[in-house]
Amino acid sequence: MITVVIASYRYGHLAAHCIESLLSQTQAPSKILFVDDGWGDCTHLPELYPQVEFVLRPDNLGTVDNFQDMLSRVATEYVLFIGADNWLRSDAIELLSHARTDIVTYDIVVTGELKEEILVRVPGETEPHQGDLYWDRQNLHHGSMLYRTAMGQKIGYQKRFEDGHHPQEDWNLWDKMLELGATVASLKEGLLFYRRHRENFLKYGDPSLTSGVSRT
Repeated sequence: MITVVIASYRYGHLAAHCIESLLSQTQAPSKILFVDDGWGDCTHLPELYPQVEFVLRPDNLGTVDNFQDMLSRVATEYVLFIGADNWLRSDAIELLSHARTDIVTYDIVVTGELKEEILVRVPGETEPHQGDLYWDRQNLHHGSMLYRTAMGQKIGYQKRFEDGHHPQEDWNLWDKMLELGATVASLKEGLLFYRRHRENFLKYGDPSLTSGVSRT
């Protein structure tokens, strides 16, 4: 019923945590697809995780083309994309498997060494939660929403706009699905652990947050 696509670029050292979070679910996803978009730091993973289908690109496609290609490979009713630096709560797939709407959103726990950055990025939207930050996303977009595959494939991933860091391809998908009359449900549960860390900012080039950080 649900395919999870794990997307990695410079996250090979964190990806095992994400994969383990999916393999230890109380209800397993139907399929796990993993893509390294040309960085080359995930070659150790296929031998460790034969249950996962890997796409290790020799060259970088960029977020939009990479996501579009991976979406075209999905045959289940629903799909969920997750960054390889993040992970899901152990009952996430079980809770999401009851989906009957076109989109299911859920809340996010912001964690990691630079979690406080979210207070600047989205001021007033989070609250303290067990040492991390809880981000209420009820009926609101985020990049790891569950959505109906056929509707997503009809729209496809496209670049919506440049925000100074990276293209908001998942915002475009959300907007277009709503325009087509997509139904939306929300779970009041923090199912995604969204890791904020130095590689995020190395990737998107924010010098104020990466001063003195090695790129090796």
